[in-house]
Amino acid sequence: MTAPAPQQLPDAVVIVLFGATGDLAGRMVLPALVEVHRRGLMPDAWRLIGVAAEELDDDAFRDRFQAAVAASEHGLCDDWDEVRDRTRYCGGRFGPDDDAGLPTLLEEVRAELRADTGAEPLVLHFLAVPPAAFGPITRGLGAHGLADGARVVFEKPYGSSLASFEELDATVKEVLAEEQIFRIDHFLGKEGVQTIYVLRFANQLFSSEWNRASVAQVQIDVPEDLDVTNRIGFYEATGAALDMLVTHLFQVVGQVAMEPPADLRDPASVIAAREAALRAFRPLDPTEDVVLGQFEGYRDIEGAAADSTQDTFVAARLWVDTERWRGVPFLLRTGKRMARKEQRITLVLSPPFGPLGGELEEPNTIEIDFAGEGEVALGITVKTPGPELTYSSGRARLDLDDVPGGEGLSPYASLINDALIGDRSLYTTENGLRAAFTAFAPLQGPDRPTPLPYAPGSWGPEEARRLAAPHRWMLGE
Repeated sequence: MTAPAPQQLPDAVVIVLFGATGDLAGRMVLPALVEVHRRGLMPDAWRLIGVAAEELDDDAFRDRFQAAVAASEHGLCDDWDEVRDRTRYCGGRFGPDDDAGLPTLLEEVRAELRADTGAEPLVLHFLAVPPAAFGPITRGLGAHGLADGARVVFEKPYGSSLASFEELDATVKEVLAEEQIFRIDHFLGKEGVQTIYVLRFANQLFSSEWNRASVAQVQIDVPEDLDVTNRIGFYEATGAALDMLVTHLFQVVGQVAMEPPADLRDPASVIAAREAALRAFRPLDPTEDVVLGQFEGYRDIEGAAADSTQDTFVAARLWVDTERWRGVPFLLRTGKRMARKEQRITLVLSPPFGPLGGELEEPNTIEIDFAGEGEVALGITVKTPGPELTYSSGRARLDLDDVPGGEGLSPYASLINDALIGDRSLYTTENGLRAAFTAFAPLQGPDRPTPLPYAPGSWGPEEARRLAAPHRWMLGE
């Protein structure tokens, strides 16, 4: 169970995409692979092998690949025909007892790359499959000799509870070393989330205020206006809290709350700092610190139980028990069928000391919008123009796509690039996920609150307002 040396682009790589004909691969993974190639971040010698149960020949899969990329944001690259020719397909069942012919095809492709480059190609397995398939596919990699020296990307969710996480991770560790495992959470790959590092550590204005002496509360708000009609089976089994809170939002809290890493360019330092923050999460209090909701009309969707108590909204008050953040609430909110789609981190600052501190109606804020290319904004107080000493609140903003000298990567492209060079700093880890599920566990127990109804197009149940007191939710109120 050896892993390649980290932090270097291999001379050659074979990407084996399991679930290659599925929705996730078509919407996210295949366009991201082409984006990495288009940006010059892929080795010159690379190949893609799509793997799925469906029986297709190479050309039929290439046609699907082409359709998926053509429909994506960036469309086909200029050298698409070359990319198409790099692609092969392997159809059939894959697991401990079935190899679908993958070992033979993979060795054939690796031999081609060896002949072209003189180097042993890296193998990167990407599991864009339902979580139930993680264990069988991983055992299959071990049984058929495809794990040694490889890297393996696992999609979210990696477990659905502390117990199921431990069971899955034990299965995976029978085949792979921790250094080979890349557990994806695409929120960590967002440009806006990564901006937290530089905003905080390269600017004294922010680094000096990033603590409980200056910050009254932190809000991480991800409302969505999407329906769940096309995902009702998934939502009935999962819900908003399990889908979003313990995964995406907890990981973003870890990014915000971490102590300064010893070396920001060293993945081990970044991982250790984020894991320490996650371990400091106080377990949720379902009664005092969580409000669940279900949008009106959810039970009328075909496939939903007539008496369903599944949550489509969650707001939570999380406490991070470190010296830096003790006593500062981290307010997390997400839900479906809400007023609009946003992804924002807001540090709500305490009133300033001095003669005006008690007169301000609106708090100052530091805001990071991490949707798309991202945005940084400051909510500040200025004098209202005119003869009287009165105040107004304003907002100064910087769109990150206006920053000269660079072009952002999509989250999946960013994380695929990191997997190619062996950088695990933006991937979740064994210890981090264990800490997240431990903090989340009380919400899966007998004290789970009953979801409250809320109107589609609203900001969720009114009860969620109490979590933000004495302030307000900075979005929507």
